[in-house]
Amino acid sequence: MKPNAPSLPNSTAGEGESPNPTLDRNSQAPFDPAAYRHALGSFLTGVTVVAARDAEGAPRGFTANSFTSVSLDPPLILVCIGDHAHSYDVFASCESFAVSVLAAAQRETSNLFASKAPDKFEQADWREGVAGAPIIDDALGWFDCTIHDRVIAGDHLILIGRVEAFGEGEAAPLGFHRGGYVALSDAADARRGGDALRVGAIVEQQGAVLLVEEDGQLSLPSADRLGRDGEDDPGSLIGLLAALGAATALGPLFSAYEQAGIQHLFYRCEAPQEATGRFIAFDQIDWDRITDPAERSMLKRYAGERESLGFGIYLGGAEQGEIHHSRPGEENGRKA
Repeated sequence: MKPNAPSLPNSTAGEGESPNPTLDRNSQAPFDPAAYRHALGSFLTGVTVVAARDAEGAPRGFTANSFTSVSLDPPLILVCIGDHAHSYDVFASCESFAVSVLAAAQRETSNLFASKAPDKFEQADWREGVAGAPIIDDALGWFDCTIHDRVIAGDHLILIGRVEAFGEGEAAPLGFHRGGYVALSDAADARRGGDALRVGAIVEQQGAVLLVEEDGQLSLPSADRLGRDGEDDPGSLIGLLAALGAATALGPLFSAYEQAGIQHLFYRCEAPQEATGRFIAFDQIDWDRITDPAERSMLKRYAGERESLGFGIYLGGAEQGEIHHSRPGEENGRKA
């Protein structure tokens, strides 16, 4: 698929069963390429710039989200490029290439390398890696590779690289979902915490949710930092859940929104049966006692989506944003 802005060229789906049964297709029905592409878009990915040098030594590159790790020993990664991409011949013959994982602030860089601009590298800040390929400055992560193998698969070339050098930074990642960009707060920020961050959890146990009661009011458990498993940190979210008798591993992100200058991240997870915290059945929640309107709206959305088995990720502000669902047809613009 050709890298033309604003669409990213390569969408990939994860292994295993779909998290949403509505994506299943009748095996006897005609294959619908548009529906197939839309289904692939349900997988939220990062965004990368893949770069190499042509036979004359000029830098060439494109934007891609078809990037994944392959092996730890030896260290291998792969990317895919469509057989009608302008730089296909370069990557079909290069001896090295680099993958730069873009940060949320590099949306314009993504658009640049997804375009047909002939002077992409004149408009971007980059440096040369040890293997000779260009690496984008200020990338969230980067992998400098020599060629390990090339595999033709359908209308794409799978480029497998052996990682010769790599690095990472600390920033929010740039994401891509359903044909558009999404920005998620960095997990490193969540673990460090700070005055401008609140991290919380929707913890479910057999049809009931964990709530914290204080002065007659109810709220979801939250803290100013995530913390780490195994650390004795009562001020963190993980430490708070343990203190509430509901120690559990955090699951997928459910909602990310800004309220009064503070970024809120709420994760959904399930508590083990032996958890002893204050769990209230969804049909017995006194919604008026949840005084934070964003938390109340978010928990009501969770209660509805758990019934339909179609959880989404909310991104936006406390009053307005978008819910990115894993199936087509869901409306946007709902509250947190």
